[in-house]
Amino acid sequence: MNRVVVTGLGPVSGIGIGVDEFTAGLRSGRSAAAPITSFDATGFPHHWAGEVPGFRPEALLRRLRIADWGRSALFAAAAARLAVTDAGLPLPAADPGRIGAVVGTTSGESTVVEQLTAELVAGGYPAMSVEALRQAPAERLAYAVSAELGLAGESVTLTTACSASNYAIGYAYDLLCWGEADVMVAGGADSVCRWAHAGFYRLGALTERACRPFDRDRSGILTGEGGAALVLETLQHAQDRGARIYAEVLGYGVNCDAHHMVAPNEESVAACMRLAQDNAGVKPEDVDYISTHGTGTPANDLCEARAIRAVFGDRVPPVSSIKSMLGHTMGAASGFGAIATTLGIRHGFLPPTINWANPDPELPWIDPVPNTARSATVRVAQNNGFAFGGNNAITIFGAIR
Repeated sequence: MNRVVVTGLGPVSGIGIGVDEFTAGLRSGRSAAAPITSFDATGFPHHWAGEVPGFRPEALLRRLRIADWGRSALFAAAAARLAVTDAGLPLPAADPGRIGAVVGTTSGESTVVEQLTAELVAGGYPAMSVEALRQAPAERLAYAVSAELGLAGESVTLTTACSASNYAIGYAYDLLCWGEADVMVAGGADSVCRWAHAGFYRLGALTERACRPFDRDRSGILTGEGGAALVLETLQHAQDRGARIYAEVLGYGVNCDAHHMVAPNEESVAACMRLAQDNAGVKPEDVDYISTHGTGTPANDLCEARAIRAVFGDRVPPVSSIKSMLGHTMGAASGFGAIATTLGIRHGFLPPTINWANPDPELPWIDPVPNTARSATVRVAQNNGFAFGGNNAITIFGAIR
């Protein structure tokens, strides 16, 4: 088996675009929360989200024609372009068939589907935009990455909802481990859209303005958006080209309990943590930090915290949730978690959980790194990702040895 390393990072987020801006946003506890502009939120009781107001795809992309693609595909392609540039990866590749793309998503191009639905209602099938119909398929997210970068390896879109980026990283890791690829671009992308905002509100899971993971008074998520991409390479390939290495991908774990459509299952979440640690060859006491799923809903945070306690016992490492800053970026969420974790390992800090004010008496073992980033030596870190339907995926990263 080949060892797998992270050599490039591509965040397109509401707290910063590119590695430097995103790192500064994490360190300062910047918030992306603001009134929604992606759609008319009039009539909704809550109308804030974590959008990316500064996203200009034409400033980042080199090959794609912007008008041909939906917003989520453009997020994915822009994040991938930033990641390969950060990695110093020479493109076009000498063997493009040895480089592929795996992109996770929850909503795909739902903003495009919403446009098509409005056109259909207003004028019937003849009124539906041909251009929008071309943009609608979710598999175009990975296709956009491959087209933008000129890749000819596997091009896969995974739709395992809010754990999809970790699934993508795991998929890419396997291809690299077993020699089926030399380089993979993995991550996720999603856009703020009306149906997700409405759906989470109807579930009672949407907060008004501030997401407060692990706080006693937490009340739900804010929807968010963006693209997160990581360049993963075999260690040998990275060394041969003299690449800078951020961290090593030590392993991952996935499972699905199918317990409930929306309610998390503590035993299954704990089992996924054990699977990931076993695959990575680490023990709970080796883990210095956990980037949690941390949605800020009462049920998710309680379940996740109890599962952490079940696995780690009395030695629970510091945890934090970057959703407090970004909002819940859906399929991109664990991709942003992976980027934040990798930056923490590389630069020696723990991202904060902002908006935190009151300890939860039900979770006394949780140290959420409240409000302010913390200097720390991070040798091994765990990145949690959970999704509706019981789809759990966890990745483990470590300092390069």
